[in-house]
Amino acid sequence: MKLRALPALAGVALLALGLAACSGAADATSTPGSDESSSAAGGFAVDENTLVFGVVPDSVDTETNYQPLMDYIAEITGKTVEYHESTDYAALIEAAVAGKVDVASFSGFTYVTATNNGAKLTPISSIVTDEGQEPGYFSQAIVPKDSDISSIEDFKGKKVCFVDPSSTSGYLFPSYNLLEAGIDPKTDITPVFAGKHDVSVQKVGEGVECEVGFAEDSEVEKSDAVKVIDETMVPGAPLVYSSTLPDDVSKKLIDGLAEITIDDIIAAGIDGADTDAFRSVFYATKPVDDAYYDVIRDICKETEAEQCKA
Repeated sequence: MKLRALPALAGVALLALGLAACSGAADATSTPGSDESSSAAGGFAVDENTLVFGVVPDSVDTETNYQPLMDYIAEITGKTVEYHESTDYAALIEAAVAGKVDVASFSGFTYVTATNNGAKLTPISSIVTDEGQEPGYFSQAIVPKDSDISSIEDFKGKKVCFVDPSSTSGYLFPSYNLLEAGIDPKTDITPVFAGKHDVSVQKVGEGVECEVGFAEDSEVEKSDAVKVIDETMVPGAPLVYSSTLPDDVSKKLIDGLAEITIDDIIAAGIDGADTDAFRSVFYATKPVDDAYYDVIRDICKETEAEQCKA
């Protein structure tokens, strides 16, 4: 198993490439106090007493896993936090563009796609899941555990499981890696969109609908039915807030979410934080900004992915 690295990456430090691909950053850099920050009437998705929290629907346990974080956001802001149920990535993007979410945990690609299409979002930080970890996680190429396939080059002509057309680790980076291997992800394979990372892993393990596929590392490691034959580090998923929120609320979110640990959340008395379910998705946050996601805009340019376009 080898670690792929994009030419513009040095280890896990993802440097801004300065490319204006995929329409640029669109309003993503609005800061509290700017005109954009208070442009919406009231600035809230619902009302001044409520914050709507959206999450990329990566698995069947998404809402349960993120409940302690939502409870913590309620604690630091004094607002009621409501979970926004998204059926897929496109639905979450649509909700963000329509101003129907106040805070969210996006994937990097989803964030870029949403801002390209007019969503007014500002990144705060990226979640890391292990002590000492920097933002970023792995997109893994997987095959059934008894398969003799050993490289991405062998994916040509196969039924390939992706997660969602707007998934960073489940589509964008896999598409780039397939192109690098001389495989057109639209014509040289049969693409299958599983909808969620855990479902992609399941289908590959079964070896019927999908002979090979891609998913993020946190879901792959839960399965003993697949094995990893390649992996790529991708930018860490951002926690974002709506740039239309009032300054005082934005400041509470920034101060409370920019750099915290699971111990801070437990110390705040949040029920459910000290559990395996929450620890599987959260250890700490590290600050990131819009430029951190320029590498995704570069991959958009290389792959000409439709989802990148406004």
